[in-house]
Amino acid sequence: MSVNSLRLVSCDRRAFTTLKIQLRSFFACSKTCNPKNFKDYESIKQEYKSQVPEYFNFANDVLDNWSRMEKVGSRGSNPAFWWLSEHGQEVKWSFQDLEVHSKKVANILSDACDLQLKDRVLVILPRVPEWWLVNIACIRTGTVLIPATTQLRATDILHRLQASKAKCIVTDDSLVDAVESVASNCPSLKVKLVVSQKHKQGWMNFQDLFRNVSDDHKCVKTKSLDPMAIFFTSGSTGAPKMVLHTHGGYGIGHTVNGRYWLDLTPSDVMWCSSDTGWVKSAWNSFFSPWVQGACVFVHQMPRFDPKTMLDVLSKFPITTLCCPPTAYRMLVQNDLTSYRFRSLQHCVTGGESSSPEVMVKWKEETGLDIYEGYGQSETVLLCATFKGMKIKLGSMGKPVPEINLQIIDENHNVVPPGVEGQIAVQMKPVRPFGLFSGYIDDPQQTSAVLQDDYYLTGDLGQMDEDGYIWFHGRTDDIISSAGYRIGPFEVENALTTHPAVADCAVVGSPDPIRGEVVKAFVVQNAAYTLADPDKLIKELQDHVKKVTAPYKYPRKIEFVDRLPKTISGKVKRNMLREKEQGQNRDQDHPHTTL
Repeated sequence: MSVNSLRLVSCDRRAFTTLKIQLRSFFACSKTCNPKNFKDYESIKQEYKSQVPEYFNFANDVLDNWSRMEKVGSRGSNPAFWWLSEHGQEVKWSFQDLEVHSKKVANILSDACDLQLKDRVLVILPRVPEWWLVNIACIRTGTVLIPATTQLRATDILHRLQASKAKCIVTDDSLVDAVESVASNCPSLKVKLVVSQKHKQGWMNFQDLFRNVSDDHKCVKTKSLDPMAIFFTSGSTGAPKMVLHTHGGYGIGHTVNGRYWLDLTPSDVMWCSSDTGWVKSAWNSFFSPWVQGACVFVHQMPRFDPKTMLDVLSKFPITTLCCPPTAYRMLVQNDLTSYRFRSLQHCVTGGESSSPEVMVKWKEETGLDIYEGYGQSETVLLCATFKGMKIKLGSMGKPVPEINLQIIDENHNVVPPGVEGQIAVQMKPVRPFGLFSGYIDDPQQTSAVLQDDYYLTGDLGQMDEDGYIWFHGRTDDIISSAGYRIGPFEVENALTTHPAVADCAVVGSPDPIRGEVVKAFVVQNAAYTLADPDKLIKELQDHVKKVTAPYKYPRKIEFVDRLPKTISGKVKRNMLREKEQGQNRDQDHPHTTL
């Protein structure tokens, strides 16, 4: 089917009602088949009621139900998955195709790879169709999925393999050598599966196995509380933590997201630009669109390119767009009047603070509002501005149904409207589903954020008189740069492996495009001399790119004689942040690489 001949059909009311009846025990249905018909925020809160059953499996209970609807002609002709390569090749799969293909991959994991229920699988793949199939296959087999970005380096992969005790890794040609360099130090790793046209010694070949495997597979019966996925977060004072999510909590928890924030129906085409290694991809390129029966659109786009994105929005019938504020900032720097987005109806953003100026300009140029949402690796969507709600520029919106979001002080008392405090999720009398189970093998960090009646997000904000949440910053040292969450500890570790660095500290520095960029304060080793500081800055930046994921490298470096520290020797990052913010208010700081 060609792009021009693709006909987007409206949701069939009776068919959609039938599916909702089938899923009644998993999430409450709305009173209409089309979420675009809702009236207001209060109506949503009253309408939405969730119920988590004892058993739930997203592949069997959601995806295969949509497949059955397609078989009887009840869903329409919209594909379930639509992939576009950087060279223009297309892959279109229906839910029936997804069912058949993912069952074949499930047999690869179960039979060829000999993976058992709850075995862990580290998946490091770019935006290729196999990533989606492996995700579904892990859910079908009850193995625990661990997504990771392809920007990781050998040291990052080593940590994730050792910490997670993953039995299997799935990746492509680009990371085979990196995995090989650390595999001998990972005793739990038994299976290496490569998505490649080439054969690699010691690796099982995905394509070869896929061609010959059967599609006869029976989905395992998973309980709602069984482990489904592990996401690594960035740590401010230590290594990344492992966030555990369950089949029911995560699979059902994204219903509000898909139905009300993304505003999706089976006739929609959803494009989320997130990298496959980040939770936003799980949110808006997997669970949320498919729970609503919408089409997931993917562009391979190895690197973000504004012109490519604008061309794709003009040429393809994308109805819903999700990208970080940084991407919108870059898009509005182009002449948008030369593009026509004929199908685009709804735009959302999240992951970092939005710029009101960018939102206004996007609205002026496209006629479309940008609706902000907020959540974390540890949660599902916590608050958002839903379609139809009043938009307050700079606000993240209101708490989603069944999430009691509060602003609390250091004693865990709720503060009045307009007063800054920590954003927290109330867990009593009922713990909200979608909240993570805990940090694996880290009870101390788990108890640090799950205190008394609250999950403490670590984010500062305030609530206004109308119930809208406003983000102010982090209580810890996480750097939010262009949608990436970067822990200073990892960057500091990378820097200190260079002979020129005696000591260092990393903080976020305000940036008009990225929100924040990584700024490193470096104490130079007296035994290491390099006459030109600009050359040393470039050398250090290149070094960090080689040691850890490139997006973490410090775009700003300042050489200092010493770092401010406590009596116990801990760096006072708050002093460095304040210093940096003050300098950025006064003037652009030297030694900046864009």
